[in-house]
Amino acid sequence: MSSSELKQDLTGKVAIVTGSARGIGQAIAHALADRGADVVITDVLEDEARATSAEIIARGRRSLAIRCDVANRQEVENLVQQTATELGRLDILVNNAGITRDALLVRMTDEQWDRVLDINLKGTFLACQAAAKLMMKARSGKIVNIASVVGITGNPGQANYSASKAGVIALTRTIAKELGSRNITVNAVAPGFIETEMTRRLSDAARQAFLDKIPANRPGLPEDVANAVCFLCSPGADYITGQCIAVDGGLTSH
Repeated sequence: MSSSELKQDLTGKVAIVTGSARGIGQAIAHALADRGADVVITDVLEDEARATSAEIIARGRRSLAIRCDVANRQEVENLVQQTATELGRLDILVNNAGITRDALLVRMTDEQWDRVLDINLKGTFLACQAAAKLMMKARSGKIVNIASVVGITGNPGQANYSASKAGVIALTRTIAKELGSRNITVNAVAPGFIETEMTRRLSDAARQAFLDKIPANRPGLPEDVANAVCFLCSPGADYITGQCIAVDGGLTSH
């Protein structure tokens, strides 16, 4: 194995990826497994989570599928404890679980606001808190929170989502300062326009409007996000913490 490969090697590490039954979270879970990590798949989509977990096992890694509503403290604490009990440790946490409930500001309901903030921001806080307790004892760990470019730029119709993702970025930077002395890195990845089930439902005109703003002239793939996450989880990123890396083809570069 070359030195560059060693810097990306995650053999023997145990990771939790929230919201990993499908989409970007699933791609992250696959990529971590391909680099040697054992991966816990957690989602509210139980059947799809079990299927993704089976795919990880087929790659020769250990895996668990655990249902978890990340906005529920007890379920999050149980998730972390079950991981440590059954797989022996926790080295990596990727907070990917997130939802949208889009509406213009003047039409947005309390329920739309509260649910998005509960899942996207409170869920990230709860998982970071639970994982940090184990990582601090081990004096080692990697946390990567999935934010969004709209947490940097804002986006009409997404006041709740944009606020939640801006909060994730600020939370990331604060936790990085708190945990840095314990050899725990905490970073965020902010995806831009990524090919997912949601973006594939856009009209051709809406899709083109996005592409016109991207210097790379193409949408991103879930694997593009996964590659950035895996780097931040690897030994090659040991001196990177408190950062938010946009994976957006240059969308926020101007």
